[in-house]
Amino acid sequence: MSFLKEIQRRRTFGIISHPDAGKTTLTEKLLLFGGAIQEAGAVKNNKIKKGATSDFMEIERQRGISVSTSVLAFNYKDKKINILDTPGHKDFAEDTFRTLTAVDSVIVVIDVAKGVEEQTEKLVAVCRLRNIPIIVFINKLDREGKDAFDLMDEVEQKLGLTVTPLSFPIGMGYDFQGIYNLWEQNINLFSGDSRKNIEETIAFSDVQNPELEKIIGQKPAERLREELELIDEVYPKFDQKLYLEGKLQPVFFGSALNNFGVRELLDCFVDIAPSPRPKESETRLVNPTEEKMTGFVFKIHANMDPKHRDRLAFIKIVSGTFERNKPYFHVRQKKNFKFSSPNAFFAEKKEIVDISYSGDIVGLHDTGNFKIGDTLTEGEVMNFKGIPSFSPEHFRYINNADPLKAKQLDKGIDQLMDEGVAQLFTLEMNNRKVIGTVGALQYEVIQYRLEHEYGAKCTYENFPVHKACWVKPDDAKSEEFKEFKRIKQKFLAKDKYNQLVFLADSDFTIQMTVSKYPNVKLFFTSEFD
Repeated sequence: MSFLKEIQRRRTFGIISHPDAGKTTLTEKLLLFGGAIQEAGAVKNNKIKKGATSDFMEIERQRGISVSTSVLAFNYKDKKINILDTPGHKDFAEDTFRTLTAVDSVIVVIDVAKGVEEQTEKLVAVCRLRNIPIIVFINKLDREGKDAFDLMDEVEQKLGLTVTPLSFPIGMGYDFQGIYNLWEQNINLFSGDSRKNIEETIAFSDVQNPELEKIIGQKPAERLREELELIDEVYPKFDQKLYLEGKLQPVFFGSALNNFGVRELLDCFVDIAPSPRPKESETRLVNPTEEKMTGFVFKIHANMDPKHRDRLAFIKIVSGTFERNKPYFHVRQKKNFKFSSPNAFFAEKKEIVDISYSGDIVGLHDTGNFKIGDTLTEGEVMNFKGIPSFSPEHFRYINNADPLKAKQLDKGIDQLMDEGVAQLFTLEMNNRKVIGTVGALQYEVIQYRLEHEYGAKCTYENFPVHKACWVKPDDAKSEEFKEFKRIKQKFLAKDKYNQLVFLADSDFTIQMTVSKYPNVKLFFTSEFD
């Protein structure tokens, strides 16, 4: 197959939502259709002892939540599909924001009863900044929930989207009978038994057909006809160009747990979703069809395999092909590296691949050479944009609870910070270590992983900080900057990259500092020019 064909058949997308909307369950069901797994396990269901394939860290299985982004690949209808399943929990939002730099489109999952929730709003805002094409999947239709039209209004108002339904529910909750697929104009009836094979669809090119009453009953048939007329009048017709530009969002309804409406979503997705898109670097726009390989690290995961303490750097290939054992240029380190066992993924199962194409995600074994945001090329010096560190919202001192394990603790903290789980700040005054995280749950994850993966115990102490501000003076030799450093010395720290950070205890302090030292610039993300 030619290079261009290989790129065009790739679909790399992320699934995002508020926790518990059914994101991981949907991922599992998509894999089921791709023939990648035989039986899908639900995250919460205790009866099924099989955990969800995409949740492979012990702590995820205990909590029934996803805390790390997993990468899953499968083939479906001659397309190669790469899914990035992201954590929904807001404590892990940073991992999700970074993952969004590596996807070409997104599926947003919304719970039919809860509607649009806070975390969904934040994530969709990030997608809209980058004009990422979005498909909305309204989940859990077998439960009582909001009216379909109300939900679509809510999606438009709260998320600022322009929607057009491509499937529509026949009844809901207790009365839920199935889905009318507007994309293919057929009806799929619901049996309520997810273990059954996927129900046969009944093709209806004409909803006026009297057969409809026989199948779903007179009242539901009348109601469906009225609703379809309303859709026709109120919503814009689907236009693929507008969808790809991020200006129109198709909506699907279904129940991932009961395997319902998922095939409709997937069939339409492989038809309309974008193949790999160009990406902006600091110097130029890189097209996926360029022959030379470029790619960037968007995630590092330590200890994917507890038997071998390995780290994997996840690389999104932006252009060209990535070949095993071929040397590539590591831009930050200005060195060439070869990779003898690049991995493709199926949750925790990995396979070594000889060649990967633009749009693919490759895992490279890493002994500490990579950091998040690093770029690999065939010699060109460039860096991809848009992978910042955000200011954390929680700060704690980290102390060693076992003096004999100081080395293990340092190594563990170092590796977990490389992974982007949290950020480490070292105070200038006394070299004490402070860990900053986006959410409080991360402290538990760090403590758990330090103990179970590195054999090191730690304790925390509160540190009253409101925000971390990266500091950039207009003139590092000025008296003003020297005074700033003298007055604020207790609150100055260095981050992992040795950048100066001011740990401010309140918004008021930040405002006062800005007005008192106008030439000392403060930033809330680490990516600034």
